[in-house]
Amino acid sequence: MSALLWALVALPLGAGVLLLVVGRRADRAAPGVALAVAASALGLAVTAAFRHPSARAPFLDGLPMRLTVDGLSGLLAVTVTAVTLVVLLFSAAEFGSGEARARFFGLMLLFAGSMLVTVTAATLPVLLMGWEVMGATSWALIGYWWRDPERTSAADTAFLTTRTADLGLYLAAGAALASGAGPTSYSSLSLDGLARADEPWLSFITAGVVVAALGKSAQLPFSFWLSKAMRGPSPVSALLHSATMVVAGAYLLLRTGPLLDASGWGDDVVAWTGAATAILLGLVAIAQADLKQLLAASSCAQIGFMVLAAGAGATTGGTLQLVAHAAAKSLLFLAAGAWLTALGTQQLPALLGAARHHRTVGTAFTVAALSLAGLPPLSLWAAKDVLLAGALERSPWLYAAGLAGAFLSAVYSAKALWFVWRPAVARPDARRIPAGAVWPLVLLAFACVALVVPAFPPVRDSVSRVLAASGQPAPHAWEFALSAGLALLAAAGAWAWGARPLPLAARAKAGFADWLGLERAAHVLLVAPTMRLARAAAAFDDRVLDRAVEGSASATVRLARWTDDVVERAVDGTVGAVAAGTRALGRWARRPQTGQLHQYLAQAVAAFTVLAVVLVLVR
Repeated sequence: MSALLWALVALPLGAGVLLLVVGRRADRAAPGVALAVAASALGLAVTAAFRHPSARAPFLDGLPMRLTVDGLSGLLAVTVTAVTLVVLLFSAAEFGSGEARARFFGLMLLFAGSMLVTVTAATLPVLLMGWEVMGATSWALIGYWWRDPERTSAADTAFLTTRTADLGLYLAAGAALASGAGPTSYSSLSLDGLARADEPWLSFITAGVVVAALGKSAQLPFSFWLSKAMRGPSPVSALLHSATMVVAGAYLLLRTGPLLDASGWGDDVVAWTGAATAILLGLVAIAQADLKQLLAASSCAQIGFMVLAAGAGATTGGTLQLVAHAAAKSLLFLAAGAWLTALGTQQLPALLGAARHHRTVGTAFTVAALSLAGLPPLSLWAAKDVLLAGALERSPWLYAAGLAGAFLSAVYSAKALWFVWRPAVARPDARRIPAGAVWPLVLLAFACVALVVPAFPPVRDSVSRVLAASGQPAPHAWEFALSAGLALLAAAGAWAWGARPLPLAARAKAGFADWLGLERAAHVLLVAPTMRLARAAAAFDDRVLDRAVEGSASATVRLARWTDDVVERAVDGTVGAVAAGTRALGRWARRPQTGQLHQYLAQAVAAFTVLAVVLVLVR
């Protein structure tokens, strides 16, 4: 059983590293290798989801490396590998042959493997390993076209923002160790054991996990990094921002639900942060004129529902939302990428008639957009109501906030559809979308329809049992009807409104279009003070420390010269005088040594005479 789990994480990681090491020489074979590895990983993930294997290997003294697959991680592993396979199928057909394919597919596999490590990790250290590699590979993928300074700058922004939030996991790990029996005990670092910590460590652990999760999932106030991440290739956005990186934080919150509940405050903070993100980023999505920016803001908003579910304890609804969103959002990003390749633009006004020009892509995009809007009988309609039932049981105000977010979902989805389905304009320079890039979109469209089934009994009850989430609230018929009615009303209103400007003040529209000014606020509150502190430290180093070192060196040189001029001369004179005196004494001592016996006798008589006189005088 452990071999199955090791193979699941090692196969994509090993293949990804191999493609990166071989480099451009593997460009021709890279798509085939990546597809074979992704298909094998999907088969292993499905098997692991049924068998629930666990694995352990020596790591540190008293702290082994532990991986495990349970209901939640099993569903996530299948979702990650399935979306990875579909995205790689699209990329193999659409990604230019002149590109560095080995690097691209190697990074994609390495990223998927690190996400699988994150999903199956049973302890915080293993989770951190996957978390860190996932962040590093996401930076490399977002900045894949590294010769463009804007893309590399966007990758840096995304990486530094999530990296700052990731420090929360280190805080959580340190607090967990401090709350345990000692540094050699690993029970305190188990994800299942975090909720057993005592105060104040419990609050530190909760705060660290919440900050890291919100940062990785682009929730308020970290949402702006996802806007920058849209500079990456569309297949990267489809993988990173649908089923992997941005949902990793939501998964972590769903996984650590008992910790949020035990803290006494974590569940409320998480639930209301998710609701606020669903509403505010929904407004941001409505204000966008760029299709990928609209989809990015909608990702933040839709993940807000998953975060809300984690805070409300609606594990089943949050998981269903995560899986359904993965299918819909990966399809939307891939379709946007196909249109970008074919038409050379992702601006909504320039995409008028794009769905009419490419009918199959347009139809698949429509299915995903209607699912995102929450229209029946598609997957996100029912999944959202399952999680909102948990919000209603917790607080009617939380439920109302969730409905408001769902209403906005229909508005921005209908807005995107309005543009792409308007009467087509002549496009003589339009490129043909490869057939191999179209049918993965069709597969995802079917998934958007089929995934509505798990949201209803008896499949929903089975999902709850698999997730070990007993006592989950079930939505009533009126809740399904209410959300569907609101979605229809919002979509119809958005369609009728068309491309007319939003009825808001100019400053408000600019604020929503600029992602609430979150990046500028981060620069004002964090980046600028940090840079000022760095400049002050550099000035202190140059003007104080450097001058102190240089002054000390100068004083040492002057002391050495004075020593050479004064002390050395005195010492040399003393040594010379001692040597001269010694030589003089030696000459005087040699004079009595004549070798004649009568002289020695005379010397002895003289010496004894002097001695006798001294003795007489002393007495």
